[in-house]
Amino acid sequence: MIVKDVISLFEEISPLSYSEGFDNTGLLVGDEKMEVKGILVTLDSLEAVVDEAIEKGCNLIVSFHPIIFSGLKKITGKTYVERTVQKAIKNDIAIFSNHTALDNSWNGVNSMICEKLGLKEREILIPQKSTIKKLITFIPKNMVEKVRNAIFEAGGGRIGNYENCSFNIDGKGSFKGNESSNPVIGKRGETHFEEEVQLGITFERHLQKDIIDALLKSHPYEEVAYEITTLENPNQHIGMGMVGNLENSMSEMDFLKFLKKTMHTECVRHTALIGKPINRIAVLGGSGSFAIEAAINARADVFVSADFKYHDFFRAEKSILLADIGHYESEQFTKDLLYSFLTKKITNFAPALPKGIVISEINTNPISYL
Repeated sequence: MIVKDVISLFEEISPLSYSEGFDNTGLLVGDEKMEVKGILVTLDSLEAVVDEAIEKGCNLIVSFHPIIFSGLKKITGKTYVERTVQKAIKNDIAIFSNHTALDNSWNGVNSMICEKLGLKEREILIPQKSTIKKLITFIPKNMVEKVRNAIFEAGGGRIGNYENCSFNIDGKGSFKGNESSNPVIGKRGETHFEEEVQLGITFERHLQKDIIDALLKSHPYEEVAYEITTLENPNQHIGMGMVGNLENSMSEMDFLKFLKKTMHTECVRHTALIGKPINRIAVLGGSGSFAIEAAINARADVFVSADFKYHDFFRAEKSILLADIGHYESEQFTKDLLYSFLTKKITNFAPALPKGIVISEINTNPISYL
């Protein structure tokens, strides 16, 4: 197993194409063709984490947060970022990060928070735009089923809780091949009319290459006519944050105590109590102040996130309870998520991974509480 194989696995849970534009995800250090001996899973890839990887014989670090966030002009060892990258390169250790790709995943960071809080009937808080595309193509009637099924197998036609969705319109197509053509149907140099079906199928953006490959391999024509457009429909399963419901309502104070205990945090910074029961909860791992209005619009009773500034708390406008549990605390279970995913996908460590998959034992939280 090489580094590229591991990265390909993560495309199933957190396609990198859904990373936010400001982010820096993917393989940050190392060679994607390098053989993987062991994988160390961590929240942050710091110098001490690289030391841990060396000690445990792991040459691939899967880190939620990217160690390189903005461009590096020098690598002289003067900053913690430079020292980490330097040490990783010297010891042939690759570093991969899926950060906001996992934030935007239905089974990602926010799903873990919902799981810990026991939230039901979950929905994406801020759906990512332009993630649904539509393919339209034209197929001879006797080949429609073959082509349609090939596109379904590539992941096309999934809408919410449904799959194998398509729309079919009967019609008549025409074409005339030039002297360099090799038509499967009709004759070169003659205009041919064929009974065809216009097939329309939607698909998620990250599947576009697979969808086109399936179309071209299964379609009988020498030249395949097709159109791809981007739809404005919101995607039910890709986006930032989640909102869900508790099985039983709680008072505000009981919920804050439950939140503190469940999320293992030393401090919950929150707005003034409003005096209404807590049932509907919005969550967003990491810095979430940008989503306060979205949580209010989602009719959430409380918004659980991190890194709220002084003036952010005023934005609650007594319509929602804001609860800041800390950045690290909101994402701390992400290591377990990544580890669980990898161990299920890579069931046989040896000989593919002689050092196995291990979770970092280093607490990378830069904040201490008195």
